[in-house]
Parts: sequence; C-alpha cells; structure tokens
Amino acid sequence: MLPKFISISETIIDRIKKGELLPGDKVPSENELISTYQISNTTARKCLLEIESKGWARRIKGKGTYVLNRTAEHQLLRTLGSIDSTRKGFDESLKIEGFTPKNIILEKTILLDGISSDIVGKHFIIEGPVLKIHQLRYADDILMKDETRYISLKLCPKIDRLPTEISYFKTYESDYGIKITDVKQTLSVDIMGPESALNNFDIDKQTAVFILDSAILCGKDKVVEIERSYYRGDKYKFAIIANPEYNSSVSSFNLDKNKD
Repeated sequence: MLPKFISISETIIDRIKKGELLPGDKVPSENELISTYQISNTTARKCLLEIESKGWARRIKGKGTYVLNRTAEHQLLRTLGSIDSTRKGFDESLKIEGFTPKNIILEKTILLDGISSDIVGKHFIIEGPVLKIHQLRYADDILMKDETRYISLKLCPKIDRLPTEISYFKTYESDYGIKITDVKQTLSVDIMGPESALNNFDIDKQTAVFILDSAILCGKDKVVEIERSYYRGDKYKFAIIANPEYNSSVSSFNLDKNKD
C-alpha cells in the first residue's frame, strides 16, 4: 500500500492533469489538506513537497503552492472576466507559473488631452492628464504580449513614478484606495503580417493575434484605466468566467470573431 502522502499527492496531480487545477491556480494548502483528508501537519507538508518535487507545482514563500505551466511552447492560459486574475498582473502570474518575466518600455509619456475607447458597445473616456505606457512583455525571453495602458492621473497622481512591472490593479486598490466596481473586456482576433507596423513580435509569417480591449471602472462612469493589448495567437489560450461577482457588480465580456 502506498504511503498516504503519496496517494493524496497523486490525487491532486491527477486533478492538474485533467485541467481541474490550471496553471497559476493555488494547490490546496496544508490546512485544507488536513481538513479534507484528516491527516497530520507532517503528512500534509509531505504531500505538497511531493507535488513540487515532481514538477507540478511551485511553493512561493508567504503565498502558497501554485500549479506550474507545463504546456508545450510556453502556451499560456488566461481567464477573462476574473477579478482575481486581473489583480495578479502579468509579472506575478508568470512567476507563479514558473516563468521569468521581462518588460521593455517603448513609450512612457503623459497625454494632456485624455483618451477614449469603444468596448462592449460603449464609449469610455479618461479625461487628461493620462499616463500612457507602451511596453513589450516577455516570458523567458519570448515576447508574449504587446501592451498599451492608459491610466488616469487625476485618480492616480504620481503613478508615473512607479515601476511598470507592478500590478496596477492592486496599486489602484492599495495605494489610491480606489474601489473597482467593474471590468469591461472585448476580445477580438486579427491576422498580423511581417510587414505590419504593429508587428513588434518579429514574426516572419502571417500569424493570428488576440486583441484585448479593456476598461477598469471605479464608479458608474468613472474610468481609471483603458488598455489595448496584442497577444500572440500561438502562445495563448483564453478561458471565460461568466457572471463573476465583485462587490455585487458583474464584469462584462464580449468576443468578436473579427476586428472592426
């Protein structure tokens, strides 16, 4: 008969293989294992060490144990409509999955006249001044995301002085005391060619790209951030959470098969 910590760890690894626990998801904690399986602290600790030693998860000190990304060719799964996923931010999500993030800033400037964007059929506006950050985001030296973010400097003064690898969502909440009420997102698909002026991926053939437009709201018509990002179609999969709850509000998500 297998030791108890082995059988329990294999049960959790099987959940990972089946997709019940996805890359970046938190593995049950020691206390959760103790409660679920009626085991000792020592056995629970051995379970987590076994899962980690087999390469299925990684322990991050002070945070917990997270499922690693073992997909081929660095393919990443991202969840739309998830406040928790948005709160983590790009760099933290990659670290949790076992990748090394890197960011290259192409532009960081202040726009005095503001910015606007059409998302889920509605026009969203941030009045100036607005911080514009355009950066390329890498996982293990592979360019994954071409991101342009616009942030209200009226709502977040001096945020331009902070490093760009932070989770901006967390910063809005913790540093500026902003209560996020909604996240609007539209995902579309386009074909990007080598000759495209938007091709920062250095692709040498026509490649599908995901285009994510989003707006983060902190009131009925108050927008703290607008984002437009390009994701490599061969490196990403997107999952959708329907009707997620966040402070009694519902995030909106729309999928366009073709970009207008």
